[in-house]
Amino acid sequence: MIYKDYVKWDRMPTNWCPGCSIGTVFRHLTLALEKAAVPREQMVVVSGIGCSGRAAGYFNVDSVHVTHGRAIPVAEGIKRSNEKLKVIVFSGDGDLVGIGGNHFLHSARRDSDIKVICINNGIYGMTGGQMAPTTPFGEKTLTSPFGTSYAPLNIQGIVTSNARYWYARTSSYHVNHLLKCLGEALEWPGFAFIEVMSFCIENFGRRQGFKNGFDMLFKLKQDYKLNPKPDGLLKNHELGVVKNVGQAS
Repeated sequence: MIYKDYVKWDRMPTNWCPGCSIGTVFRHLTLALEKAAVPREQMVVVSGIGCSGRAAGYFNVDSVHVTHGRAIPVAEGIKRSNEKLKVIVFSGDGDLVGIGGNHFLHSARRDSDIKVICINNGIYGMTGGQMAPTTPFGEKTLTSPFGTSYAPLNIQGIVTSNARYWYARTSSYHVNHLLKCLGEALEWPGFAFIEVMSFCIENFGRRQGFKNGFDMLFKLKQDYKLNPKPDGLLKNHELGVVKNVGQAS
């Protein structure tokens, strides 16, 4: 199989906005699936509500588009019903760690054997660009026009609070690193969470003064640096993989 076999080409082009970074992550997941040689009949993709949630309908595999915040528990239920399946969650930060935060917390704690790809654009993009738990401090959004006064949720901290974990932070600019993270996540026997630092030009970027998606992509290049061998957890604006193979006590 090649990467094109994982795509429903009759549904192309996607309805993602010009300059959106979700398509980049979508494509690199298909490349990772090709490299891992995952048979289409042995995998399921689950998405929640939001722009990223549209992805479920573009994969040429069994897929489920669920209600807001419920992608992770549905994925875990699928995996528990058929342990032979490779179950992948593809959704956004608002869906996974905002509305679905409680499910994220406990699926990570249970070390459920699902792979979660979180497109983190820092807002609720599809509904207009409201402040989310992941919105960077001081950033202007639809519901924080003077800048949010809260620090963003520490996703890495939640995942790594468990005895056994696998967490990656990458970005839609650093595509080679993104592909590497996706490949490693597919092979990890347990809960794997990839936080893909991303952007939304239409409902977030323009409020920050960006003119187009390229400007936001270049900002990711400027702000985030690779750390191939983290000493402990990743620092702010570091990209890399942290893991612990220890068992829960």
